[in-house]
Amino acid sequence: MTPTRLFPLVLLPALFLAAPASAQQQQQQQQPAIQSVQDMQTLAHDYLLSQVQILPGQAHITLDASRLQAMPACQQAQAFLPSGQRLRARMSVGIRCLAPQPWSSSVSATLAVQGHYYVTNRRINPGETISLDDLVAREGDLLQLSPGVVFDPSQLVGYVASQRITMGAPIRSSALRDPQSVMRGQTVRTIARGAGFVATGEGQALQNGAPGTQIQIKASSGQIISATVLDASTVQVMM
Repeated sequence: MTPTRLFPLVLLPALFLAAPASAQQQQQQQQPAIQSVQDMQTLAHDYLLSQVQILPGQAHITLDASRLQAMPACQQAQAFLPSGQRLRARMSVGIRCLAPQPWSSSVSATLAVQGHYYVTNRRINPGETISLDDLVAREGDLLQLSPGVVFDPSQLVGYVASQRITMGAPIRSSALRDPQSVMRGQTVRTIARGAGFVATGEGQALQNGAPGTQIQIKASSGQIISATVLDASTVQVMM
């Protein structure tokens, strides 16, 4: 009988000792993890990698996070690009700490994106349509090219040059127009649609416009109206 009576007395202190340990462990789990310099460098790397996804190439990123070593401990951080900065070979990625003490710093980055782009194998004059035979593939760092260069050949073939394109030069989107676009000064067919009626007429385009964009049209009556470009010869006016 004696061992049976002592068992609860021996077990009870053990339960009291286990309870504080369990509460302390739970409190530690609720606290946000402190982000190390390596964590924030990884954050900057992943953010930069997400930004270069717009380019069809293989990104090579080198980071220097030494500035972060002098900053206070951080539990919650986010990466960002400083205002007005675009992707280039040498740049900075901002690191903003939100808690417990707000601060901002930066990580220096060296960036290259190796991929393919296209140049012309002849001079393309304004008004000429680009064919696949006019293009030659090149490989290099896409960040070294001028902004607006078109990398997808499907956005080149069949398009019309709106300005002269030099032989061997990468092709920018500003030098092209959709073959179904309307040109300023062109006579277009107008389709006016309203509740229960459709009327057609003619007008003169006062602006250039690709399919789906709105341009100003001078109707045969002399009235200036807004219309949506449907194709190279037709616009639609909603009444």
